[in-house]
Amino acid sequence: MISYIEAIPAFSDNYIWVLRKNDSVVVVDPGDPEAVESYLEKKNLKLEAILITHHHYDHTGGIMKLNEKWNPEVYGPKGGHIQGIKRELSEKSIIKILDTEFVIFETPGHTLDHIAYYSKDINSLFCGDTLFSGGCGRLFEGTPLQMFNSLNKFSCLPSETKVFCTHEYTLNNLKFALEVEPDNLVLKNYYKEVNTLRESNKISLPSSIDLENKINPFLRTSVDRIKENAENYTKQANLDPVEVLAAIREWKDNF
Repeated sequence: MISYIEAIPAFSDNYIWVLRKNDSVVVVDPGDPEAVESYLEKKNLKLEAILITHHHYDHTGGIMKLNEKWNPEVYGPKGGHIQGIKRELSEKSIIKILDTEFVIFETPGHTLDHIAYYSKDINSLFCGDTLFSGGCGRLFEGTPLQMFNSLNKFSCLPSETKVFCTHEYTLNNLKFALEVEPDNLVLKNYYKEVNTLRESNKISLPSSIDLENKINPFLRTSVDRIKENAENYTKQANLDPVEVLAAIREWKDNF
């Protein structure tokens, strides 16, 4: 079973997650092949598989180069639109890699093809750009309802589930979350913790489902204070939870 998970920093704020069992690894969303190759060479590891969450180039740009050298199994969304995918996955697909089982969720919102990988074996969720710590992905292709339903799939997972997002957006997300829910004490304390980490250039991830359910406004759209502030922002009354998500996503886009 996978026993070790580590992040490879890439570009300005991406993380390529490495899942390791002995000398074999799986990488998640390898946008930068050179960063992966450098990591593998330095640690004398071999690449067994690649997990892709969606089609954006900062998540897929390394597939073909890594394919050429390692010929790994490459998993990703269905549709045949991502070059290099060898096994297309859809809702409730189950895969086993390095003796570790993963269940697939379809999570449209950020993109229409987005999927996420959840493993009960290692209590871990690899959610791409759907869920961030303190936030969620921009709605480039999907609707607020799609994102709401996708995030609900995550919020219902066991509280101890570790959340491996693919960008270091946490501090900025938390600044916004405090605008939306300024009286949330857990959120205030978490902001201080993350600010300290980032001042030392340390990674803020993984998060957890338990923490995100307590601090992430996009998972808390039924909370009265968040609803009230969304209504103040939109100057509309009686917003339902999906409309609250739409409102705070627009608010965040302009924050």
